[in-house]
Amino acid sequence: MNPRRKKRLTIVITLLIGFSAISGLVLYALSQNIDLFYKPSEIHFGKVETGIKPEAGQRLRIGGIVVPGSVKRDPTSLKVSFDLIDMATPLVFNDTDPTVTVTYSGILPDLFREEQGIVANGTLQSNGSVLASEVLAKHDENYMPKEISDQSITKEKYQY
Repeated sequence: MNPRRKKRLTIVITLLIGFSAISGLVLYALSQNIDLFYKPSEIHFGKVETGIKPEAGQRLRIGGIVVPGSVKRDPTSLKVSFDLIDMATPLVFNDTDPTVTVTYSGILPDLFREEQGIVANGTLQSNGSVLASEVLAKHDENYMPKEISDQSITKEKYQY
């Protein structure tokens, strides 16, 4: 092999190794930021398809219905804890349903209430509860903020 081809081959191999290393590091960094979605029953029993259960310390996203009577607020701070169960139709709450306790410190969304669907981003604790960093309240497709609904009522009054 002449020196010119040998130099080109060395450059190509070096570039391929460099791109492979960069791709591997990017994929590793992205895998650290993945939030997997779980239902409360999947935290207890694992995913239906694979049976894989989340591990303590894993970042995840959990969604479900807030159990009535489970919301506990700390009167001295913004800490709140509540239980979640799987969303099911019709909405029935049994003591045998698997529940997950979510603890959150912060201001809850205006739409948060019992028997409401929510999604929480957080970390699974070793005791099976979730320490949430963000809580999102779900609403139906007919939701309209109070300010806008008041505004539309006012407009209807003044239409001729």
